[in-house]
Amino acid sequence: MDGAEGLGVNGDIVRIWVYLSASPLLWLTATLVAYWIGDAVSARFGRHALANPVVIAAALLTGLLVATGTDYARFFDGAQFVHFLLGPATVALAIPLYRNLAIVRRSLLPMAAALIAGSVTAAASAVAIAWAFGAPREVLASLAPKSVTAPIAMELASSLGGLPALTAVLVIATGIIGAIVVTPLMNALRITDYAARGFAAGVASHGIGTARAFQVSELAGTFAGIAMGLNGALTSLLVLLWLAFAG
Repeated sequence: MDGAEGLGVNGDIVRIWVYLSASPLLWLTATLVAYWIGDAVSARFGRHALANPVVIAAALLTGLLVATGTDYARFFDGAQFVHFLLGPATVALAIPLYRNLAIVRRSLLPMAAALIAGSVTAAASAVAIAWAFGAPREVLASLAPKSVTAPIAMELASSLGGLPALTAVLVIATGIIGAIVVTPLMNALRITDYAARGFAAGVASHGIGTARAFQVSELAGTFAGIAMGLNGALTSLLVLLWLAFAG
């Protein structure tokens, strides 16, 4: 009798899970809770670079998806609502930009030079290293836009004949590594100008780096946001040149 009752309880749990896992609300909630936990851990460790909330949230969600056997398509049915908010969040970067407009105007020439150097180096170095190791063309095409924010990068990879899914993974990895490395690296190089630090983070590690820059300083976040947007535009132009040359 006890065994039958236990089986009935387990069966009820399974049925409830099957129902919930098919609901977008579950994965939206899981995404928000995972980030809340990641942010709480990051705050507990004083926003240390290694305690990155995105890394923690991604690890928690990955473990949950693997443990439950949930595929990405079903997960994204819920997570897409957060993904949609990337657009308004990017537009909202105009607010700190307006607050620091005078500093931005004085820095136009240095920003242009840094943008060109950073964008070309980010794309060319990754492609050159992969090519030297014999990577196929579709992998090279997937690598080229790795330092651009995900929606743009995936579209560019598709245009180049790459694998958008691989590009998405590379973009996330690039952003996480950049967000972790940027502060200790800038400190080691004794770069104290928050505008320069933020711009470097935005060019190298797009939105995740920008979020990290805002944790450090509003000025750094402002320049990171500018760099993220300009890098997306410039990389798109570089891809068009690549397509014209390859064609």
